Amino acid sequence: MPFAVHMLGLAVFAQGTSEFMLSGLLSGIAGDLDVSLSAAGLLTSSFAVGMVVGAPLTALAARTWPRRRALLFFLAVFVTVHVVGALTSSYGVLLATRVVGALANAGFWAVALVTATALAGPERRARATAVVVGGVTVACVVGVPAGAALGELWGWRAAFWAVALVSLPAALALFRAVPGGRPEDAGKVGVRAELRTLGRPRLLLTLLVMALVQGATFCAFSYLEPLVTRVTGFGAGRVPLVLALFGAGAFAGVTLAGRLADARPAAVIGTGMAALTAGWAALALTAAHPAAVLALVLLLGALAFGTGTALITRVFHLAPEAGTLGSSFATAAFNVGAAVGPWLGGLALGTEAGYRAPVWVSTALMGAVLVLAAVPAAVTAGTARVRAGFPDRSEPAPER
Repeated sequence: MPFAVHMLGLAVFAQGTSEFMLSGLLSGIAGDLDVSLSAAGLLTSSFAVGMVVGAPLTALAARTWPRRRALLFFLAVFVTVHVVGALTSSYGVLLATRVVGALANAGFWAVALVTATALAGPERRARATAVVVGGVTVACVVGVPAGAALGELWGWRAAFWAVALVSLPAALALFRAVPGGRPEDAGKVGVRAELRTLGRPRLLLTLLVMALVQGATFCAFSYLEPLVTRVTGFGAGRVPLVLALFGAGAFAGVTLAGRLADARPAAVIGTGMAALTAGWAALALTAAHPAAVLALVLLLGALAFGTGTALITRVFHLAPEAGTLGSSFATAAFNVGAAVGPWLGGLALGTEAGYRAPVWVSTALMGAVLVLAAVPAAVTAGTARVRAGFPDRSEPAPER
């Protein structure tokens, strides 16, 4: 795998840490800036919204740029807003830096995915995607806990400085390793043609499935803490272990999917969707049993991110003419799920299912995925049966 692909993964690690680390810093931010916890929580929501909106917009702006220039520009903006965020004493300025940082992150993701697959070649497309997505899983395992620890030791601003510093070696490496010229296919396909490509029914269905899979993932993941402390019976000190298990499973799943999805993408996606449906249901049913919870959390992390990696690869396969815009739509779908899933889980907490409710919502979302995935297969089978009932008019009719 080219060195530049791994550096893209390092940059995504820093950006993934920034996206999720505020969960451990909200109290410090709220106290320091004299705002409510709910206002501090908007810093996370604004980042997710910025990712969804920013992915297609920044991809449109940078689709004809040299990829090295685009990557370095977005990374420079990302570093700058984190420096500003670390220095400011204004909540409004900090909120603005989160929105701008999300736009830069979205643009970087869109260009990074298409750059990684181009550098690795079509036969290693899934493995390159896995390296980039793997940066997010490492952020969940290492970056987010490290950010929380820095916040505890030296205040929340230290975590912002750390994200900026980790991004610098990635920027230097990308400057040296990514080719500086414009992509050969830059500008050959017009924006309207790319958008028409992205309007293909099978591609739209894949993006919807991706959003639902990520919605199921983040719905349950966001409420693992109350589930394991109030249903499973773990103490608060065990929560980091449970979250780390999920992240370790995610890293393993991304790595394995990267090796399998190039050869058998449909099998990886189909098996992953069915297993996730059964797995979330099993977690809801066995949430009171510690051993089962630990095993399932590890397995579900692997299945969720492994399936997500294969779905991103599927987007590239279905839209080869719209590389950057296609990857931006995949990024947007990922973040739609990351934003909507926890919201649905929060609504469900007030039902009779209690702290198991978000996991049941994840199960229902995956059930919807299985129904959607069955539609193209049913249509294809029905079309084949209809065609089988009619002779090919290009061939002479048999003599009677």
